[in-house]
This record gives sequence, C-alpha cells and structure tokens, in this order.
Amino acid sequence: MGRHVINRQGGFGDRSHLLANTVSKEAKMIRLTELIKKLSSASLRRFIHQDFHEVVDRMTIIDAFLFLIVHSIDKLGIWHRLPVFLGLLYLSVRRHLHQEYSLFNVGRSPTGVRYNPADYPYRTADGKYNEPFNEGAGSQGTFFGRNVLPVNQQDKLKKPDPMVVATRLLARKKFIDTGKQFNMIAASWIQFMIHDWVDHMEETAQIELVAPKEVANQCPLKSFRFYKTKEVPTGFWDIKSGALNIRTPWWDGSAIYGSNEKRLHKVRTFKDGKLKISEDGLLLHDQDGIAVSGDVRNSWAGVSILQALFVKEHNAVCDTLKREYKDLGDEELYRHARLVTSAVIAKVHTIDWTVELLKTDTLLAGMRGNWYGLLGKNFKDKFGHVGGAILGGVVGLKKPENHGVPYSLTEEFVSVYRMHSLLPDYLQLRDISAAPDSHKSPPSTDKIPMPSLIGRGGEKTLSGIGFIKLMVSMGHQASGALEPWNYPMWLRDVVAQDVDGMDRPDHVDLAALEVYRDRERNVARYNEFRRALLLIPISKWEDVTDDQEVIEALYEVYGDEVEELDLLVGLMAEKKIKGFAISETAFIIFLIMATRRLEADRFFTSNFNEETYTKKGFEWVNSTESLKDVLDRHYPEMTAKWMNSASAFSVWDSPPPSPNPIPLLFRVPK
Repeated sequence: MGRHVINRQGGFGDRSHLLANTVSKEAKMIRLTELIKKLSSASLRRFIHQDFHEVVDRMTIIDAFLFLIVHSIDKLGIWHRLPVFLGLLYLSVRRHLHQEYSLFNVGRSPTGVRYNPADYPYRTADGKYNEPFNEGAGSQGTFFGRNVLPVNQQDKLKKPDPMVVATRLLARKKFIDTGKQFNMIAASWIQFMIHDWVDHMEETAQIELVAPKEVANQCPLKSFRFYKTKEVPTGFWDIKSGALNIRTPWWDGSAIYGSNEKRLHKVRTFKDGKLKISEDGLLLHDQDGIAVSGDVRNSWAGVSILQALFVKEHNAVCDTLKREYKDLGDEELYRHARLVTSAVIAKVHTIDWTVELLKTDTLLAGMRGNWYGLLGKNFKDKFGHVGGAILGGVVGLKKPENHGVPYSLTEEFVSVYRMHSLLPDYLQLRDISAAPDSHKSPPSTDKIPMPSLIGRGGEKTLSGIGFIKLMVSMGHQASGALEPWNYPMWLRDVVAQDVDGMDRPDHVDLAALEVYRDRERNVARYNEFRRALLLIPISKWEDVTDDQEVIEALYEVYGDEVEELDLLVGLMAEKKIKGFAISETAFIIFLIMATRRLEADRFFTSNFNEETYTKKGFEWVNSTESLKDVLDRHYPEMTAKWMNSASAFSVWDSPPPSPNPIPLLFRVPK
C-alpha cells in the first residue's frame, strides 16, 4: 500500500509531516507576498492621489502597477491624444481594472442545479436561461447591479433643491446642437435602446416636489407628484436593498418583443414567425390608440419608427429563413429571427451609433475591436473567431464571461444615459417631393412641436407624416448637445405614462425628477462617482469646466461644496474630449458596460454560431454593418436619394469622410 498511506501506531505518519511542510511553505509564501505588497504600496503611494491609497491597497500587486500607469496618464490628461494603438492599450488596462473593482452584485445569486443551455437555444420572453450558471440573471424583475457602491443620500434628497438645480443649471436657454455629428435618428436610437434595457419598478404611493420661492416663477410647474422608486430588500449582507428592473437588460430586442410572455403574445402574428405591422410600415395601434410593440411607455414618434423598422427587419429575416429552410414552423422561425434581429441591433449600436457618439479613431478601432478583434472583419469572416477577446473580439468567444458577478445593468449605467438634452424643441419636417440639392438635402417645410410627437398623440401625428418623411426629416436635423442649459423646457411640464402607454394624471418636471432619482437611488454624486471609477476628483469648479458662466452658476447653487455637485449636472458641465458627445466620466461606464453586454451573453459568445442562428441567419448578421444597411434593405430609394453621409446617425447632408491611407491602429489624433 506504500508507506505514506497510514501508520497503524501513529496515524498518518510521513503524510502528516509532508502536509505540515507544505502548509508551512504556503504560509511563508503568503507572508512574503504580503510583505512585497506592503513595500510596493508604500512606494506607489508617493505617485498616487491620496484618495486612491485605500483602493490601491486592496489591489493585487500587478493591478496596483497597472493602476499606476493609468493614473499617471490621467494626470497628464493625454490618453485620447495618444496614437491609436496606445490609446487602446490604455482603455484595455482601465477596463480590466473596472472589471475587477467596479462590478457589484445586488441580491443573492440563486443556487441549485445548473440548467443545460442546449435546452434553450433561443432567447426567452423574460430573459431567463441565458447565463449558464444562473438561470435568472438578466431576467425581468431582477435587481439593478452597481458599478459604484451605494451612497446614502436620504438626508439630503432636496439639498440643494432639485427644482433649483434644474432651473439654474439644466433648463434650456437657447438650443445648442451637435453640428453634423449626431442627428435626431441618433437621439431616437438611444431611447430605443433604453426601452430595450432598463426601467425601474415604482411604489404605488406618490410623493411631491414643490418649487422654492426663489425659482417658482421660472418653473413651468410650481409643484408635481410622482411615484417613488420601489426599494426592495436584497436579503444580502453587503448591499441591503436595491431596485428591480421591469425590462430585460440583455440585448434581446425587448423594445419590439417585450419583456414577458404577455407582451410578446400581443405583438406576434403566430404565422411564419412574424410580428404585427401595418401596411404603411408603421406600428399598429390598439383600441386605445396605443402602439402595438414590445415597450410603449414614455415613447415618441422617433422611437416608434425605429420599432417599426426592426419589426420589418424581423419579418424580412422570417421570409428569408422560410425560403431557405422549408421545414421550419412558426415558433422556430420566430426564435431564429429574434436572435438575428437582436444581434443586428447590438451590432449597429456597437460599431455604428457608438462610433458617431465618440467620434475618434481610437474609439472607432475600439468598438470594431469589441466586435471583430484586432484581426478585423475580413480575417474573422474567413477564418472565424481566432484567439481571445483582443485578437478575435468579444463576440464569438468560446464561453460567456461575467467576471464573477451575475449579469445585470447598473444604477450608474442608467444615470449616465440621462440624455434628454439631445431632444430639440421642434422637429423640422422636410419636403421629400422636391428634388435634392447637391448634398441630398430636401427643403424645410413645417415645424412640429415636440410635445405633438409624444405618446398617443404622437402616434396620430406620425400617421399623418409617414415613415419616410419622418426618417428623412430626422436624418437631416442635428440633435441637441449634452451641455448645461440645454434641457428641453417642454420636458419640464410633460405627461408621463404607465407601462401600458396610458397617460398618467399628473404632469412632471423631468429635469428636476432626474436629479431627484439619482439621489433617491443612492447613486454617488459627481465627485465621489469619479473617485469610485478611479478618475481624479475635482477640488474646484475650474476642474470641471473653463466656461466662466457655468462656473459662476455652479457656485451660486452649490457654493464651494464640490462634493455636493449632482451627477447629471457634472456630466453636462464637464469639458468634453474632442469628438466626444458625452463626458469622459460617463464614457468610463460605457467602457465597462458596452463590453459586458456582449461578453456576458451566450448568444453573443458560445452560441454565436451557425448552429444557433442558422447559416442564413448568421450570414445576415455578419453582412450587416450599420443602420444604413438596414435602411437600404427596406427603403433603398430613400437612402439613395436623401442620404449623403456615411452613417445614418450623422446629419445626412454631411460629406462622407475622406480616405485615410494610414492604417487605423497607427493613426495619431489631431
């Protein structure tokens, strides 16, 4: 049996001695590692902002040195001016740090027998059975996660008063647009995505905000009532309560399919896998005049036509699959078409919309790298996914990756997507019966006030305009800029809707409400938010912006208390990186979550293949590169006549970019 098995007179004999030696060696190694870490931390502290000493002490030695590199570049403020390949390296390191230290689970993870993903080779109605080790992750009714630990603000929900903040720092004085970079289709697109991803469960009782005397005469509403976010116990010792997401946070097209079986049943025809759509290419309406679509709460005509467009896309996929695979029935056609359409939406957002939002070569390379990897599209189309996420891209990885935290979208993600300043005061209609000019721009006709385009009334207005006219008009109109004093006044007196699209009785001041929501949900204020994301905090208002008028307004509302600066105000006021339509602070959340939405989803990783999507469906996704491709497929005459731009998300009369002979990775930002 061997002498190390058992010593009949003394127990385990030599084995116990060997085990003791092993434990002793391991203990010495641990002590040595801790000593090295302490010495390293002491050395590093001299080069690191004092606010980060504690978090660096919790990092591994390697991560601490990686943070030192990122932090040193941040102090110089140069990452976005580096050559593209170095900028990508910086972003890759920073993303790694956030994947390690900026993902927090809210609620308990269910335990039990792992389900077999092969039993669910399709997206379920409520988002279940996607994450292999957690069947409920990402499903309707699960908790919002966190990128930053909650900061209790219950004692200062009205400090400073949200209506004062909205009036003096957010409310539009004069419309500021984004030039040619971002159009109204782009503004509508992000709302289309929000209807896919996030919405909070509310309490049944209302609370009220009243305008203080100092600003009451400048507020469209002197007071307003709204429903509090429902706070739910997590049953977990770390983060004790949280909020529930009543939409599915996966990139599953729930804006057109819904987030549960009941809504899905309402939008399906149950014939050839298709969804309901009217003959004029717009959404159908029920007996109450509410659009028949996956999500109809707080919507407007711009979102409605994108929903209609992707219903047509889904139905076109069904037609193609039915011709190719004659044995597929209604349910199989629907399931495959949903996979394909959801992937097209995700791809358009990743390598088209985001590239226009963050219009730099570095982010062009980064977003295409997320989908295709550094080896690029041509290589991936020919040889498939090769290597890990860096070479082959996140899409097509052998298995999903959640970094040890069940998938969800986060409260901080919701907060940085507060982009209502993108909306103008009116929509400028165009005459599509006229001949285009040299830039394919149609002449202007009527101006439609934005309130006429929201809710049920907006659906009626849209029916009178038609799909093509509205799409062309939106394509040729610049969106608003995310700046101080550019929040639409009409949104300060707006009727909100319930989940069924019915108007609520109370008008709300959305600008003030958004300030309140971040506080209510314990989202860190601007400076603490930056600290938690390993960004250098501000110490004075001049660190946020060099606009003297904004600095004076910040001082008027917050005094010298930079720690009290609300997140939404900071994101609007922060000086933007050249080419960025959003702040760098908001971008860091994008950096984490844009990758996470893809890498945690098995339908973009282990199940992103011909077997799951069908060969024809997989080809459909791989051959679609942009929203323009989708529009070309369904409205080829419209794009040929009226679109001059390379992207459907930039103003349509803008010229396409000039060819650049320098390989993308070796370009240097101007």
